[in-house]
Amino acid sequence: MFVETRKQGKKIKFYLVHTYRVGKKVKRISRYLGSNLNEKTLNKLKKRAEEIINQQLSQDILATELSDEEIKYYNKFESKIKVFHLQKKDWQKFTKEFTYNTNAIEGSTVDYSEVVDLLEHKEKPTSDDEQETINVAEAVKYIKTTKEKLSLQLITKLHKICFNKTKSFAGNFRKVNVVIKDGRGNIVHQGAPPNEIIELLEEFIEWYKKYKRKYPVLFLAAVVHNQFEKIHPFQDGNGRVGRLLLNYILLKHKHPPINIRLEDRGKYYESLQKYDSTGDLKKTLRFLIMQFRKSYKKR
Repeated sequence: MFVETRKQGKKIKFYLVHTYRVGKKVKRISRYLGSNLNEKTLNKLKKRAEEIINQQLSQDILATELSDEEIKYYNKFESKIKVFHLQKKDWQKFTKEFTYNTNAIEGSTVDYSEVVDLLEHKEKPTSDDEQETINVAEAVKYIKTTKEKLSLQLITKLHKICFNKTKSFAGNFRKVNVVIKDGRGNIVHQGAPPNEIIELLEEFIEWYKKYKRKYPVLFLAAVVHNQFEKIHPFQDGNGRVGRLLLNYILLKHKHPPINIRLEDRGKYYESLQKYDSTGDLKKTLRFLIMQFRKSYKKR
């Protein structure tokens, strides 16, 4: 960090500045300290500004590289996930359960037995919810088989697959602000401004490319998922695409996919809110381990 001065008329303004790299981009944080400051006052204000900037950095998991000790710590979470390959019947079961739960979390009225009938072609879709059942199952198949790298194109493609025939904006980033409220009308999250969406998505994509061979897989998947949800790049459908991205990362690293269950929706949202407000990933990692164990009890 360094002090930067700017002259404005007879005033000399002081700023504490910190620059850091995220992927290929250099980011800058600055705090205004005051004008025409003596050395004693400047040092006092600088110390407080350093604390504020460090707090901002601690909430941005992309801002700093993990130390060897931190990697070792996150590997402890990784060790609680058993790595194995799903057989054909396992994939059929996972696809049905994931499709039901990920849609139901977002308010779909299609129950599990209807999901089974639709995916086994015993019924044809007659509503948007039923069409999205077919679509999400198709998106699961896509992340299982694709060799496509993490990119803006992959993200928009997943959204387009999920909402084909149901949403006019399928596959397109939003051009409006979005606010998420709880049942009482309180704002619990506000998505990134529309003009920042692409840059913010590219940041975590570059971060993933840089560290995909260095950081634990569950950590990578959780960060990609949580950063995506924090940005909230689509007008609707962010939850479903985010959970697909979570599993896309796991599958790319030869890990089994995780099904987030409707019954645990409250804990899921709590983990996202914790990350959004503090940058703390531990609650998300513990939640994902719990979901893994529920999904693969007999393993």
